[in-house]
Amino acid sequence: MKLISIRALTITAALSAALSSAAFADALEGKMPSSEILASSAPSDWRTLPQKSLLYIALERGVVVVALSEQLAQSHVTQIKTLAKEGFYDGLSFYRVIDGFVAQGGDVFEKREVKDAKKTLKAEFDQPLIDGVDFDPMQDEDGYAAKAGFVQTLPAGVDEEGQSIWHLHCAGAMAMARGSEKDTAGTEFYIALQPQRYLDRNLTVLGRVVQGMEYLQALRRVQPAQYEDDDLGETILSMRIGEELPVEERVALEILRSGTETFQHYVASRRNRPEAFFHYRPDHIDVCDLPIPVREQSAEDGE
Repeated sequence: MKLISIRALTITAALSAALSSAAFADALEGKMPSSEILASSAPSDWRTLPQKSLLYIALERGVVVVALSEQLAQSHVTQIKTLAKEGFYDGLSFYRVIDGFVAQGGDVFEKREVKDAKKTLKAEFDQPLIDGVDFDPMQDEDGYAAKAGFVQTLPAGVDEEGQSIWHLHCAGAMAMARGSEKDTAGTEFYIALQPQRYLDRNLTVLGRVVQGMEYLQALRRVQPAQYEDDDLGETILSMRIGEELPVEERVALEILRSGTETFQHYVASRRNRPEAFFHYRPDHIDVCDLPIPVREQSAEDGE
C-alpha cells in the first residue's frame, strides 16, 4: 500500500511548471481575475459529473443536486444510492433545519421500512490514503487538517503522516447522521448550511451540493417534531440518482478538475483577489471559502 499518492503532499512537476509560467505569476500577484481564468480554460480542464454519481433531491422550491464522492466513503455512497432507489425518502422531510448549522432530513419517527439498504453502517470518518486516490493539496495552512485540498475537486483533508484522508464539512457537504456510537449511521442525513469543520472525522461526509444550494438555505427553520401533528418541516418530494431519472429531468454538469494548472491559477486568483476594490490581499484562502467551479453543459454535450 502506498501511503500517499504522488500528488498528495508535494508540488508536482506540472505545478512547478505552472509556478514558473507568466500566467501563474500574474495570478499570484493578483492580476488575473478568476472569471478570466475560467473563461480561458480548455475543455480538458473540466470533467463531466456522471449521472450515476449525482443525487437529485426534489423539493417544492426546486431541485438540489449533490455530487456523491467517487473515491471516499463508498459504503455510505452505496447506502444513499440504495435508499434513493427504494424511494425511502419520498414524502419525508427536512425535519431539522438550524440557521447557520445544518438541514437534516429523513424519517424523524423511524417508522419507514428499510428494504435493500443496511440498517446501520460502519463509520467511514476517514480512511487510508492509497493508490487510486489522488489528493490535490492547497499550499494554505488549515486548522483542522495537516493539509487541505481536493479529491476530484471535492474538499478533503489529510493527516500529518499522509496516511488518512477524509472529506470536509464545508458548506454544502452531505453527510450521514448517527447516534452517539460510531457505527450507528443508517438513513438520516444532513447538509451543512455553513462550514462545520469541527465535525470532520466525527461523521461521514459522502458528497457535496453542486447545484440548488439556495433552496436548502431557504428552507423553513424547524426543530425535530415530538409528535406526528407537529411541524415536520418541508417535504422531500423525491430523491433519485441521475441515471434512474428520465433524460429530460437530468442536468448535465461539469466540474473544474482540481489536478489541473487552470485550477491552480483559479485558487491563486482567489487567494489574492485582483479586482481594484481589494486593497489588502492576504495571500491565503480557506478551503471552504473557495467556490468550486461547476457549470452546465449544453444539451447536445450532456449525458
